[in-house]
Amino acid sequence: MKPSLVKGTRDFGPAVMQRRKHIFNTIETVFKKYGFMPLETPAMEQLETLTGKYGDEGDKLLFKILNSGDFAANANDEIWQSKASNKLTSHISEKGLRYDLTVPLARYVAMNRNEITFPFKRYQMQPVWRADRPQRGRYREFWQCDADIIGSDSLMNEADLLCIAAEVFEKLGVGISIHLNNRKILEAIASKFEIEAKFNQFVIIIDKLDKVGFETLIPEFEALGLSQSNCFELEGFLTKMPFSMNSIYLIQDKLNGIDKSEKGCLELSDIFNFIEHTGGSNFIKIDLSLARGLEYYTGTIIEIKANDIKMGSISGGGRYDNLTGVFGLPGVSGVGISFGIDRIYDVMEELNLFTNVAQTEVKAMLCHLDENGRNFNYALANELRKEGISIEVFPDIKKLPKQFEYAEKKGIPIVIITGDDEISSGKLSYKNLITKEQGKIGRNELGGFLK
Repeated sequence: MKPSLVKGTRDFGPAVMQRRKHIFNTIETVFKKYGFMPLETPAMEQLETLTGKYGDEGDKLLFKILNSGDFAANANDEIWQSKASNKLTSHISEKGLRYDLTVPLARYVAMNRNEITFPFKRYQMQPVWRADRPQRGRYREFWQCDADIIGSDSLMNEADLLCIAAEVFEKLGVGISIHLNNRKILEAIASKFEIEAKFNQFVIIIDKLDKVGFETLIPEFEALGLSQSNCFELEGFLTKMPFSMNSIYLIQDKLNGIDKSEKGCLELSDIFNFIEHTGGSNFIKIDLSLARGLEYYTGTIIEIKANDIKMGSISGGGRYDNLTGVFGLPGVSGVGISFGIDRIYDVMEELNLFTNVAQTEVKAMLCHLDENGRNFNYALANELRKEGISIEVFPDIKKLPKQFEYAEKKGIPIVIITGDDEISSGKLSYKNLITKEQGKIGRNELGGFLK
């Protein structure tokens, strides 16, 4: 049998994992800085926990897990013969792989409400799965790093999440633009054009604007009941604007008198007032075409894109007021942001931003000429490891060029050579494989030298 990978999944070798760890560690450091605590949830959830939270399109992308044992035993014969997969699923599958980290969080909060201190600030870094068509920047298994605040209505939380995003990408060296919208303003726009009853279809259409031009979508807007003049007016709404009070006032004027617009604009104003204290509004844009296609957002919607690479969003999130209510905990608001590790990696690789990321944590490799040197090195390595130094001993007795070649391929920067002269004198020979510097170092000085 020829080994192969499931389409849309990947192996990550040591060099790639070092780079991915750099991204994870950067994000985790910033999360902790803002007071978030770690959480993990199972890869599997009850299917009823997941379905109905992501809209019809999202439900189609859920990976279902067949029931254990004879999964077909309880299937209705008539349904089985009809091949009606939607009806059959409930008979043969009770579990699914998680689609994101937000719904499992809401389930966790509802189940542990009496042990949690609210506002509950958690971060989570785990893989998720979607039965999507694999393509560049889109995988069936991928990692998300989420930070969420549950149990607080304050718009300061949104400002914190925007600051977190700005700091993370500054540390990673990725230039970004942050797109900001509010679900209430989208609903107000639908109300203005009298298509409130078709809001979900409206959102799905405008969510396509990143991929196709507005003119391409006019027939779809007309099918909702918009006239040509309505479409022309709508196009004016869906342009990007600077994140400023002037832009917010302009939206208020255009949607004057619609209640949801006033609430949505007030929320944008509150976020702006917080962000003004940080001086970070320059890279944020108000984008009324931003919908993100997820039904659980009720207020703020955030999407982040890399400036220099054509790629979908690399981070996003928003406010969801009703998600825990589905699990029996109503009236608890939440807001969060998610970083797509795999897309961030692809962007950084294309921009050549991994040049300063070490290929290995190992500081040096101990080389030897014979068994006596190897035994000496093995004892020395254990002493250095007790000092917290990552070090490796070449396991076999081979010629030095072969040992050096091994170290170079692994990205180990320094080799230390111990022969009989070095052992008797206590002065060890070293070579920096990057700078080509050579010299001798006392055994007792070696720990400080490597640190």
